[in-house]
Amino acid sequence: MTAIIHPDASVDRIGEQTSSRVARRGRGLSDHGIAWLFVTPTIALLLAINIFPLIWMIRLSFTSLNLSMSYLPLRFVGLDNYADILSDEDLWVRLQTTAQFVISTVVLEMLIGFGLALLINRQFRSHSFWTTIILLPMMLSPAVVGNFWTLLFQPQIGPFNYVISLFTGIPPSSFSMTGEVALAPWTIVLVDTWMWAPYVMLICLAGLRSIPDYIYEAAEVDRASSWRQFWSITLPMALPFLMLAVLFRAIENFKMFDMVNLLTSGGPGSTTELVSITLKRAAFEKWRTGYSSALAIILFVTVFGAANIYVKALNRVKQR
Repeated sequence: MTAIIHPDASVDRIGEQTSSRVARRGRGLSDHGIAWLFVTPTIALLLAINIFPLIWMIRLSFTSLNLSMSYLPLRFVGLDNYADILSDEDLWVRLQTTAQFVISTVVLEMLIGFGLALLINRQFRSHSFWTTIILLPMMLSPAVVGNFWTLLFQPQIGPFNYVISLFTGIPPSSFSMTGEVALAPWTIVLVDTWMWAPYVMLICLAGLRSIPDYIYEAAEVDRASSWRQFWSITLPMALPFLMLAVLFRAIENFKMFDMVNLLTSGGPGSTTELVSITLKRAAFEKWRTGYSSALAIILFVTVFGAANIYVKALNRVKQR
């Protein structure tokens, strides 16, 4: 009598054999191999998004590419773009403006942020509510902040001029925060400080909360004053967090674009034209792609080199 083999049974046996082979292969992979199996797609994606455009931009920086005259043949110009940038006096003025903006905002944000962190760290009544209120500005996008403060600074309808007039007696319509050469640089500093001082406060607060209570208790036993505790305990132990906040904010403000572009567009004249706005105008208004690529590379190398030096100093502070 001939045995009848059901088709489903053969399919099940094939599936079991395939599963057992896959399981044996899986058991054959080490933990290191499994880790690379999961990480490889992410690395490939990051290379495609970050590394390839960087390499392409480096290539374009050595060419004469101008998208407004794309009909011209692409010409290799070597280091001419870099030489033009480094010999451009106007660009050095923009770098000076950017440096002044970065230094002013970072100093103010450190002072205000650290002061707010010291205040919130006291954990007074309703401190959680006030912490949430203080953090609201940093939750907004720079585009929203730029448009919001543009309306506040309007001489005719904005309340900011009326508040200044209330305390000084100056007519509200007699000055414009974003339209005067003397006031415009401080306007962008004010808005950036308002937006990002809470971020510094958050980092400093984490540093203050990491200081053990027993150190302060030992200082009180030794009858150290509050001022002495601040200079001998609080500030030295919170210094790495302060330096970390300086690093983050300096990098972000060096490449600041959207908020300043919405507030002043680099004006009046070129008073508040940061180097990022100069880069944008060269790339998307004059369409000098080769030149703007070289400028972007110079800015990248500048920030990367300064950040590396600063991180080494930060590591020395941590090792104390």
